Amino acid sequence: MSNSVFKIAALAGDGIGPEVMREAIKVLRAVEKKFALRFDITEAPVGWAGIDAAGKALPDATLALCKLSDCILFGSVGLPDRDPSIPKEERPERAALLRLRKEFGLFANLRPVRLPKELAHACPLSKERQGDGIDMLVVRELTGGMYFGQPKKTEDIGNGHLRAIDTMVYTTPEIERIAHVAFKAAQLRRKKVCSIDKANVLENGVLWRDVVTKVSKQYPDVALDHMFVDNGAMQLMLRPTQFDVMLCENMFGDILSDEAAALAGSLGMLPSASLGATSGEQTFGFYEPAGGTAPDIAGKNLANPIAQILSTALMLRYSFKQNAAADAIDAAVSKAIANGLRTGDIYSTADPTAKKVGTREMGDAIAAAL
Repeated sequence: MSNSVFKIAALAGDGIGPEVMREAIKVLRAVEKKFALRFDITEAPVGWAGIDAAGKALPDATLALCKLSDCILFGSVGLPDRDPSIPKEERPERAALLRLRKEFGLFANLRPVRLPKELAHACPLSKERQGDGIDMLVVRELTGGMYFGQPKKTEDIGNGHLRAIDTMVYTTPEIERIAHVAFKAAQLRRKKVCSIDKANVLENGVLWRDVVTKVSKQYPDVALDHMFVDNGAMQLMLRPTQFDVMLCENMFGDILSDEAAALAGSLGMLPSASLGATSGEQTFGFYEPAGGTAPDIAGKNLANPIAQILSTALMLRYSFKQNAAADAIDAAVSKAIANGLRTGDIYSTADPTAKKVGTREMGDAIAAAL
C-alpha cells in the first residue's frame, strides 16, 4: 500500500478544532517526506462551521467527501453558547458526530491512555498509584446500547408531567464483533482483557458477560476478567495499572474512557480511533482527539495539539497499515515531551526543565522531530 494515495477527509469543526487540525496536517506533511507516502487531504466544514456554511451540522458536500475518502480525520464540534439556539436533533453532536458513526458503521472505539513519566505531575493520582506507568486501551462499542436503542423519546403523561425514555439494546452479533476487537488488541499488548458490565441488575449485562466469555474461548492466550462498572470506575482510581484492555458497552465506555483519560494528565494528550468494517487491506476509520472544542481558548495558540497529532498515528496504523510511520509520530511526540515542551494544560512550574509553548510551537517541534 506504500504506493497508494491515501484520501483523507479533514473535518476540523469548531473551537480549537481548526488550530489542532492545522498542526496534525503539518505533521502528516512531514511524514510524507520521510516515508515517501502521499496524502490527499481535503478539508470540509462540520459542526457549527457546517451550519454557518451550509445550514446544517453535516453538510451534504461534507458527507459526500467522507464517502469518497479512505478515512476521516476529525477535530471537534459543538459550541455551548450556540447549541441551545437550535433543536437538539440539529445540534452538532447528534446531527454530525452520531450520524457519521451510524453512516459508516463505526462500531469500535479505541482510546489508548498512556502517562509519560515526564508528565507524572499532571496525573491526579499519587506516584504510588501510578506504579511503573499507566498504559491501557479502552475498547468501547459505539453503535448500540442506550445511545441508539429505540424507543427514544420524551412523552406527556398528563398532569403537567413528562416521561423520558431511552432504551438499552444489544444483540449477540454486536457484542461478538466488539469482543473480537478487544481480544485481538490484547494479543498485541499484555494479553489481558477486563470486560465491564452490570450483570447483577441489567439483562444487557447478563448477555454481554455470556457472549464475551464465549468469544474468549477463541483466544486462549488472553486472560479475561469481568468487572461491574461501578467497581471498574473505582479501580481506575485505586489501581489503574491492573488494566491492559478494558472492554465496555457504549454508555459505560463513554464514561470510563473519559475517567481514564484524566489519568494521562490532560484530554489534550488523548487520541481515539473509531473503526468500521475492514475491506481488503483497509479499515475505514474516524480519528479524533478525546477532548472538546474548548471555545474559551480557541484562536489563542493555547490548545494542546498532541491528541490530534496522535490521532493521525492511529489513522496510519489502523486504516493504512503504515506502522513505521505511526511509530515515528509516537516517537516524535515522546521526544517533544522529553525535551520539556509543554502546552499550558500539561505545564508545571515545579518542573524547572519545562518550557511552556503554544499550539503552533508544539506542532513545529513534533514535525521537526520526524
